[in-house]
Amino acid sequence: QVQLVESGGGLVQAGGSLRLSCAASGRTFRSYAMGWFRQAPGKERAFVASIGWTGGTTHYADSVKGRFTIFRDNAKNTVYLQMNSLKPEDTAGYYCAADLSLERIRLSSMGIGYWGQGTQVTVSS
Repeated sequence: QVQLVESGGGLVQAGGSLRLSCAASGRTFRSYAMGWFRQAPGKERAFVASIGWTGGTTHYADSVKGRFTIFRDNAKNTVYLQMNSLKPEDTAGYYCAADLSLERIRLSSMGIGYWGQGTQVTVSS
Protein backbone atom coordinates (compact mmCIF):
# COMPACT_ATOMS: atom_id res chain seq x y z
CA GLN A 1 0.00 0.00 0.00
CA VAL A 2 1.31 3.44 -0.96
CA GLN A 3 -0.18 6.77 0.05
CA LEU A 4 0.80 9.90 -1.86
CA VAL A 5 0.53 13.50 -0.70
CA GLU A 6 1.32 16.37 -3.05
CA SER A 7 2.33 19.88 -2.03
CA GLY A 8 3.88 22.98 -3.54
CA GLY A 9 1.11 24.23 -5.79
CA GLY A 10 0.04 27.84 -5.88
CA LEU A 11 -0.40 30.99 -7.92
CA VAL A 12 2.53 32.21 -10.00
CA GLN A 13 3.00 34.68 -12.82
CA ALA A 14 3.86 33.53 -16.32
CA GLY A 15 7.59 32.91 -16.61
CA GLY A 16 7.88 31.97 -12.96
CA SER A 17 8.76 28.69 -11.29
CA LEU A 18 7.25 26.24 -8.84
CA ARG A 19 8.45 22.98 -7.34
CA LEU A 20 5.88 20.31 -6.57
CA SER A 21 6.58 17.57 -4.08
CA CYS A 22 4.94 14.20 -3.64
CA ALA A 23 5.65 12.43 -0.37
CA ALA A 24 4.99 8.70 -0.32
CA SER A 25 4.36 6.45 2.62
CA GLY A 26 5.60 2.90 2.81
CA ARG A 27 8.96 1.23 2.88
CA THR A 28 8.71 0.07 -0.73
CA PHE A 29 8.77 3.53 -2.35
CA ARG A 30 12.05 2.82 -4.09
CA SER A 31 10.38 -0.09 -5.92
CA TYR A 32 7.86 2.16 -7.64
CA ALA A 33 7.99 4.17 -10.81
CA MET A 34 6.50 7.60 -10.26
CA GLY A 35 4.75 10.11 -12.44
CA TRP A 36 3.02 13.46 -12.61
CA PHE A 37 -0.22 14.09 -14.45
CA ARG A 38 -2.35 17.20 -14.77
CA GLN A 39 -5.97 17.97 -15.40
CA ALA A 40 -7.36 21.32 -16.48
CA PRO A 41 -11.06 22.17 -16.14
CA GLY A 42 -13.09 20.46 -18.83
CA LYS A 43 -10.15 18.38 -20.02
CA GLU A 44 -8.97 14.83 -19.46
CA ARG A 45 -6.11 14.01 -17.15
CA ALA A 46 -2.86 14.14 -19.12
CA PHE A 47 0.61 12.70 -18.65
CA VAL A 48 3.30 15.23 -17.68
CA ALA A 49 6.40 13.29 -16.64
CA SER A 50 7.57 9.93 -15.31
CA ILE A 51 10.64 8.54 -13.61
CA GLY A 52 11.90 5.02 -13.02
CA TRP A 53 12.64 3.60 -9.60
CA THR A 54 16.37 4.38 -9.81
CA GLY A 55 15.79 7.88 -11.12
CA GLY A 56 17.83 7.15 -14.20
CA THR A 57 14.97 6.97 -16.70
CA THR A 58 12.70 9.94 -17.28
CA HIS A 59 10.09 10.84 -19.86
CA TYR A 60 8.22 14.07 -20.53
CA ALA A 61 5.22 15.25 -22.44
CA ASP A 62 6.25 17.35 -25.43
CA SER A 63 4.48 20.37 -23.98
CA VAL A 64 6.80 20.50 -20.94
CA LYS A 65 10.13 19.28 -22.34
CA GLY A 66 12.92 21.67 -21.53
CA ARG A 67 10.85 23.45 -18.88
CA PHE A 68 9.94 20.76 -16.34
CA THR A 69 12.23 18.32 -14.55
CA ILE A 70 11.17 15.27 -12.57
CA PHE A 71 13.50 13.82 -9.97
CA ARG A 72 13.27 11.70 -6.86
CA ASP A 73 14.95 11.23 -3.51
CA ASN A 74 14.42 7.64 -2.41
CA ALA A 75 15.92 8.36 1.01
CA LYS A 76 13.10 10.87 1.59
CA ASN A 77 10.38 8.86 -0.19
CA THR A 78 9.69 11.92 -2.30
CA VAL A 79 9.37 12.73 -5.98
CA TYR A 80 9.56 16.28 -7.26
CA LEU A 81 8.48 18.24 -10.31
CA GLN A 82 10.49 21.39 -10.92
CA MET A 83 8.50 23.66 -13.21
CA ASN A 84 10.24 26.60 -14.86
CA SER A 85 9.13 29.12 -17.48
CA LEU A 86 5.52 28.50 -16.54
CA LYS A 87 2.79 29.42 -18.99
CA PRO A 88 -0.92 30.11 -18.43
CA GLU A 89 -1.67 26.84 -20.25
CA ASP A 90 0.15 24.98 -17.48
CA THR A 91 -2.73 25.89 -15.16
CA ALA A 92 -4.24 22.64 -13.86
CA GLY A 93 -4.56 20.30 -10.93
CA TYR A 94 -1.35 18.27 -10.70
CA TYR A 95 -1.49 14.68 -9.53
CA CYS A 96 1.24 12.32 -8.42
CA ALA A 97 1.03 8.64 -9.39
CA ALA A 98 2.88 5.48 -8.41
CA ASP A 99 3.00 2.09 -10.06
CA LEU A 100 5.34 -0.87 -10.25
CA SER A 101 5.32 -0.44 -14.05
CA LEU A 102 7.06 2.60 -15.54
CA GLU A 103 5.45 1.83 -18.89
CA ARG A 104 2.00 1.92 -17.36
CA ILE A 105 2.66 5.42 -16.08
CA ARG A 106 4.45 6.63 -19.22
CA LEU A 107 1.67 5.42 -21.48
CA SER A 108 -1.02 6.80 -19.16
CA SER A 109 -2.55 3.36 -19.06
CA MET A 110 -5.60 2.60 -17.06
CA GLY A 111 -5.04 0.86 -13.79
CA ILE A 112 -2.22 2.94 -12.36
CA GLY A 113 -1.86 1.70 -8.84
CA TYR A 114 -1.85 4.80 -6.66
CA TRP A 115 -2.80 8.46 -6.94
CA GLY A 116 -2.41 11.49 -4.75
CA GLN A 117 -5.20 13.95 -4.06
CA GLY A 118 -3.72 16.67 -6.26
CA THR A 119 -2.37 20.19 -5.88
CA GLN A 120 -3.53 23.21 -7.87
CA VAL A 121 -1.18 25.24 -10.04
CA THR A 122 -2.44 28.52 -11.44
CA VAL A 123 -0.32 30.59 -13.83
CA SER A 124 -1.45 34.14 -14.44
CA SER A 125 -0.67 36.02 -17.64
